[in-house]
Amino acid sequence: MPDPACRAILAAMQTKTKSILVYAVLAIILVSAMAFRPAAPPPGPEYTADNQLKMPENYREWVYLTSGFDMSYSPNAMNMGHHMFDNVFVNPEAYQAFQKTGTWPDKTVMVLEARRAEGKGSINQSGNYQAVEVMGLEVHVKDESRFQGKWAFFGFDETKTAKMIPLSANCYSCHADHGAVDTTFVQFYPTLLPVAKTKGTLSASYLTEKEPAAKK
Repeated sequence: MPDPACRAILAAMQTKTKSILVYAVLAIILVSAMAFRPAAPPPGPEYTADNQLKMPENYREWVYLTSGFDMSYSPNAMNMGHHMFDNVFVNPEAYQAFQKTGTWPDKTVMVLEARRAEGKGSINQSGNYQAVEVMGLEVHVKDESRFQGKWAFFGFDETKTAKMIPLSANCYSCHADHGAVDTTFVQFYPTLLPVAKTKGTLSASYLTEKEPAAKK
């Protein structure tokens, strides 16, 4: 029969062995969980093999920039017979970079979401709210190595991918001529326009256009 000293040593060895086994099991569980964790989507734009842009499925988890109501850049805009909201979102990485620099980094992705405006529903008796159905998506992508002029537009309807809108479209020249920062309409993003002013990144073309006079 082992003496008390030997029994103490054996007990200590058994306890240590159990601890090692517990840590080993926990390590295996942790490694397995990491192996089966779904891969996070890349922060920038994604394309198909034939150079179509994949629609950013999670854009509504991005940073919200602004909403417009019945906005049009043309004096001869068509009357659609109903009101519209436009909501703008940008990928978080681009937003964070803009806060630091006052301009957009490469791989910026901006999404403009169009929704019909509703006036009567539930308890609402005045004003408008946004309908559930999305009527259109336009994506503005900065990818310097891929696009002439660094930026490109894509329009989505019912599909999950979209071809680039041709450079001959009016949206390119309009943004180049009137965009406040890097051909984008930062003048309509109330949280970013002050940043651009502070960083001195407002375009010369925007600065020559008249801003609305401040109300007294």
